[in-house]
Amino acid sequence: MSSLSRELVFLILQFLDEEKFKETVHRLEQESGFFFNMKYFEDEVHNGNWDEVEKYLSGFTKVDDNRYSMKIFFEIRKQKYLEALDKHDRSKAVEILVKDLKVFATFNEDLFKEITHLLTLENFRENEQLSKYGDTKSARAIMLVELKKLIEANPLFRDKLQFPNLKNSRLRTLINQSLNWQHQLCKNPRPNPDIKTLFVDHSCGQPNGARAPSPANNPLLGSLPKAGGFPPLGAHGPFQPTPAPVQASLAGWMSNPSTVTHPAISGGAIGLGVSSIPAALKHPRTPPTNLSVDYPSGDSDHVSKRTRPMGISDEVNLPVNVLPVTFPGHGHSQTFNAPDDLPKAVARTLNQGSSPMSMDFHPVQQTLLLVGTNVGDIALWEVGSRERLVSKNFKVWDLSACSMPLQAALVKDPSVSVNRVIWSPDGSLFGVAYSRHIVQIYSYHGGDEFRHHLEIDAHVGGVNDLAFSHPNKQLCAITCGDDKTIKVWDATNGTKQYTFEGHEAPVYSVCPHYKENIQFIFSTAVDGKIKAWLYDNMGSRVDYEAPGRGCTTMAYSADGTRLFSCGTSKDGESFIVEWNESEGAVKRTYQGFRKRSSSVVQFDTTKNRYLAAGDDFSIKFWDMDNVQPLTSFDADGGLPASPRIRFNKDGSLLAVSTNDNGIKIIANSDGMRLLRTLENLSYDASRTPEAPKPTINPISAATSAGLADRSASVVAIAGMNGDSRSLGDVKPRITEESSDKSKIWKLTEISEPSQCRSLRLPENLRVTKISRLIFTNSGNAILALASNAIHLLWKWQRSDRNSNGKATASVPPQLWQPSSGILMTNDVADTNPEEAVPCFALSKNDSYVMSASGGKISLFNMMTFKTMATFMPPPPTATFLAFHPQDNNIIAIGMDDSTIQIYNVRVDEVKSKLKGHSKRVTGLAFSHVLNVLVSSGADSQLYVWNTDGWEKQKARFLQVPAGRTSTAQSDTRVQFHQDQIHFLVVHETQLAIYETTKLECVKQWVPRESSAPITHATFSCDSQLVYASFLDATVCVFTATNLRLRCRINPSAYLPASVSSNVHPLVIAAHPSEPNEFALGLSDGGVHGFEPLESENKWGVPPPVENGSVSSMAATPSVGAPVSEQAQR
Repeated sequence: MSSLSRELVFLILQFLDEEKFKETVHRLEQESGFFFNMKYFEDEVHNGNWDEVEKYLSGFTKVDDNRYSMKIFFEIRKQKYLEALDKHDRSKAVEILVKDLKVFATFNEDLFKEITHLLTLENFRENEQLSKYGDTKSARAIMLVELKKLIEANPLFRDKLQFPNLKNSRLRTLINQSLNWQHQLCKNPRPNPDIKTLFVDHSCGQPNGARAPSPANNPLLGSLPKAGGFPPLGAHGPFQPTPAPVQASLAGWMSNPSTVTHPAISGGAIGLGVSSIPAALKHPRTPPTNLSVDYPSGDSDHVSKRTRPMGISDEVNLPVNVLPVTFPGHGHSQTFNAPDDLPKAVARTLNQGSSPMSMDFHPVQQTLLLVGTNVGDIALWEVGSRERLVSKNFKVWDLSACSMPLQAALVKDPSVSVNRVIWSPDGSLFGVAYSRHIVQIYSYHGGDEFRHHLEIDAHVGGVNDLAFSHPNKQLCAITCGDDKTIKVWDATNGTKQYTFEGHEAPVYSVCPHYKENIQFIFSTAVDGKIKAWLYDNMGSRVDYEAPGRGCTTMAYSADGTRLFSCGTSKDGESFIVEWNESEGAVKRTYQGFRKRSSSVVQFDTTKNRYLAAGDDFSIKFWDMDNVQPLTSFDADGGLPASPRIRFNKDGSLLAVSTNDNGIKIIANSDGMRLLRTLENLSYDASRTPEAPKPTINPISAATSAGLADRSASVVAIAGMNGDSRSLGDVKPRITEESSDKSKIWKLTEISEPSQCRSLRLPENLRVTKISRLIFTNSGNAILALASNAIHLLWKWQRSDRNSNGKATASVPPQLWQPSSGILMTNDVADTNPEEAVPCFALSKNDSYVMSASGGKISLFNMMTFKTMATFMPPPPTATFLAFHPQDNNIIAIGMDDSTIQIYNVRVDEVKSKLKGHSKRVTGLAFSHVLNVLVSSGADSQLYVWNTDGWEKQKARFLQVPAGRTSTAQSDTRVQFHQDQIHFLVVHETQLAIYETTKLECVKQWVPRESSAPITHATFSCDSQLVYASFLDATVCVFTATNLRLRCRINPSAYLPASVSSNVHPLVIAAHPSEPNEFALGLSDGGVHGFEPLESENKWGVPPPVENGSVSSMAATPSVGAPVSEQAQR
């Protein structure tokens, strides 16, 4: 079919859709195979119209076309089969098995046998891989996520997923032009012709004279008259306009352009199991009994430069083979709960007093909001307490140093607006770009204290944008302006380093970035031209146009892997698009802008997952992988037509400007908890004579050079056992009433079993000692590693007594084991595992555990207990494991030879080896906010390493109390506070809180000399408490802000009298979403769960505030506990 005939089909499709011929339009889509309507496909899958689903697909692909197609059909037919089984319609299930699924037996007979075996089960959920199958609706929704990603990755659907960029009613317009043309050929054309048919050429009839020859038969006619008069038609439904792809290369100028293919699809196998276990392996080593089958590829794949023995999924990308099976309440199969991740509750309303033009949250203190307004004012808000910490009017600091054009402009018209406010990556500086020549940079020192740092007369005319970057590890400020230039300034002394010229219009925005060690800057001008610059004087490497050819801003996703732009044309038409950097083309265009905007639309990205834009008096949200709008929110009204918006770094808060010169703070559940915590702290502090201000310890430009300009997608706590936790399910703590000073505070002592809820988990007689312990991230299971290298997993089930299925001390769990009967057992080589230093780390979605007990490191599937891979045989031996918070394929491995190895499991390669400790490494914790790794060792040393280049930043010996000595094998553990700035240090002689950037001890608690040593400690999930266990089997609960003891649980409360006095806790773990729940792993192989009595709902009360001051994480360092506390221990 010719290209014009193909285009005619698209015009007909548009016409049919506009005229509401719904069935016909989909038939033509299917029969022509030109356009795959994903919305229609989604609806049919949700409705379970399986015959129509397959019929529609048949217009584009067949089962055996390639592996993607095979997986698509397999998933659909498997779902149809499971639904028949769920309805106990055996005859229908048999029919599906024979008619639809048997085709796959050719490729994997075992798979077909296993599927057939489901017929013999009363409930197919008895099969362990299907045990988490939910109801039909949710199963279809989850499967649809898989299908969409498979379709997008399938080369047969390439260029068929987007409808061409057509104006409304294009076919009618063409006919209109033709009729006008015919009408103009009449001798005496009527002003209002009565056109009654399209079947023959138009004629005005004899009264107007003879008709001219038909244009179809007259090749000599000149240019066409302008069309007019034909009635306009409505919008064309799903066929929304999309800009034509830009052909110029966006990133081809880089020396190593990305060659990665579709990011969300692995080339893995199809299988029976439940579809949400993220693919652990890029090319899985499939055990013989695994219900999966790999198909030969019919198309070329991206081939890495070396064989990839294994690769753990980033857990953003769901696998293609199964339905999600994460522990309830967690996991990345959240796609259909996406709005729960998004801020959608108005939590604060701030009265700024003038119209906000630009806003930016502090990168570390994520409730500090910087605002610049249309009258040149800047303000700093603590949105938790609703307090405006600072407010400044525009003022030139040194007018004599300004250029004459600026002085003249200010005399002529002193009014100035803020165009941009922005924090430096570490939050120690912020910059303000004004509409008149000037950029001012302030240094920030915490609380309400910021100082003049630099004033730069940057551009002639307005400074339209400002950004910070780190080329050559030197902090720079990048500006652009009305004088059509981009300039780079040293942020330390204000020296101009580069001037980039080449734009033909005022430069509207800049977007610095780096990729594969190449630093560059994108710039956009008001005429829609986009250019890219390296930090040299060689000119622009790229020159092309943004959709709409208007004012456009560009931004990367938080992890720096995806590039987006948002712009508004001169006609008010707005576009958000994702770019294919390697090709310089628009990859996808997001739909949903319904009205013409009177100003430029602002947008932002968050969590590597969502886009947001202020449009049509509301905030509109998109999933990055779906061009259709996800949802919109009007923030309870009062927003301007194009509100200004800004997310905080973890996406829990969103600031939006209002019509009445105010700002609304929109929060999700995490954001509400964050604000509530700060509000409570503010309330407590306000009741003291002099409330201390929060302080931020700025990192110098030199040390901050390595801090990448990116953030993680969730607030994470780096766990003592090397896990990385999401705080999405953490329940808010009940605000504790301040102790009445008229009453005498007394430490809460728990000595009887009746004074708390405790539960000894079911025993395993083969285990003698629990070495490591952790709650799963979902909170419905506990995983333990015993000293004999065996793992134990206890799961709680939903029941009348436990409706949410979460771990609790009120209901006993089941010691879980797969039907195969195998145990997760670590490799022990030739060593005695009892003498080894065990370690493990759990993946964020609970699907995999990485573990070692003196031998090789093993990767286990948590559902099947199967060993997926082993690697890194000793020596040296792994002694601590921690997943990188932003890349599950990067693992930090502490070794017994005192090194830390940064290992990429995907390419089976040690990327870096960190040396500094003198004894074995005993603790590792990542901060995704500061982009650092903190390590601790048996040498009682602490190190801070930059995670960009893995350089050592700081080192310090632990402050061991005078007169105390630690044993040669004494471990030091580290764990980050929820704020990701402070961390807990646990040593047998002390508990301590350190501030990371200065590596200073801000709080320390030391047991008295006669007390038993500390065996382990951990923060509660909300970082408000610290749970500590001791060698004498005592457990103590501290208030985390000041490390003051509030509750002590004596051994008699949970250990029967018959138990040996030598039994004690070796490890303690906190529940991931219940702040008052924890568990102990004992030296006799037992595991105990603890909760306070329901009537109490907390572990004691904090001691009263002394000396009229409140301790906080940012308080002045105080080493040593009060005597009263030491006496208590």
